[in-house]
Amino acid sequence: MPATTKQQQNPLGEKEHSPNHYSTPCSILSKKKMETSISRIYSEFSFHFVSVYQRVVQFYGWCMSRADPRVAKWPLMASPVPTLLIAMAYLTSIYYGRRFMAKRKPFSIRGILIPYNLAMALLNLYIGLELAVTQHRKQYNWLCQPVNYSEDPDEIRIASALWWYYFSRLVEMMDTIFLVMRKKWQQLTFLHVYHHSTMFMLWWIGVKWVPGGSAFFAAMVNSIIHVAMYLYYALAACGPKVQKYLCWKKYLTILQMAQFVSALVLGVRALIYGCDFPLWMQYALVVYMSSFLFLFGQYYRNAYLLKKQSMGTRLRNITLT
Repeated sequence: MPATTKQQQNPLGEKEHSPNHYSTPCSILSKKKMETSISRIYSEFSFHFVSVYQRVVQFYGWCMSRADPRVAKWPLMASPVPTLLIAMAYLTSIYYGRRFMAKRKPFSIRGILIPYNLAMALLNLYIGLELAVTQHRKQYNWLCQPVNYSEDPDEIRIASALWWYYFSRLVEMMDTIFLVMRKKWQQLTFLHVYHHSTMFMLWWIGVKWVPGGSAFFAAMVNSIIHVAMYLYYALAACGPKVQKYLCWKKYLTILQMAQFVSALVLGVRALIYGCDFPLWMQYALVVYMSSFLFLFGQYYRNAYLLKKQSMGTRLRNITLT
């Protein structure tokens, strides 16, 4: 009986293919091409990744080499890592804090709020006075003042006051924690979180590279405004008997917006007419102040203008009925 080329079947009835069934010259060639392509893509990706990483490291080293050596050993100033980690922890605490408080009653922390706000008012008063007195002694030019990186005691005093201003941004994160604990969700706005998180990080940059010169103005004015703001918060924490006499919150917002406008004008002026102050900082100032002016303008519109219009409409409806 002649041999047949019938395919053998295994006990399960499935057809078995010979080991070389798929190993045709074309398939082997395609497989080699694919392996070569993958290898090439991997090597190119590795090369570019290493190249980018090296450039980032070089840029970081170059930036750090241009930082102010006077502040290198001050707390939190050696590296940006602690500041970034604190900012991340701040944002994380908001997210998990809201979830933690979702099914709980608000905490009554009046005994903490009053001394906290008074302490913050005193800290900002110290910073504002340090900057105001020292810049007056050194006859700083409010329109354009270069940074003096010398060991002059007054210049060190300015730099130290700016570091305390940076540190106060860290302490002020407790404002948000207290809002979460009291479940004041209406006050926990994007503006609030944006303000507290970015100010802390950006002032690390300010103290690291430009702890003096024209940087004094924004910190000095903001500290003075914060004195009034924290006094307001301390009085508001005393309860309804005191709150009914507090009618100047609106004017605090106006003062803050005026501060942003003045800083924005000074920044634009420096860009147009020139100033011996780091140009990148001037651009950053203009962009940052513009964002604040926009956000605070929205807040003022919603909190005061629209509210006033709605109250007027309601009063007219009452008189008509």
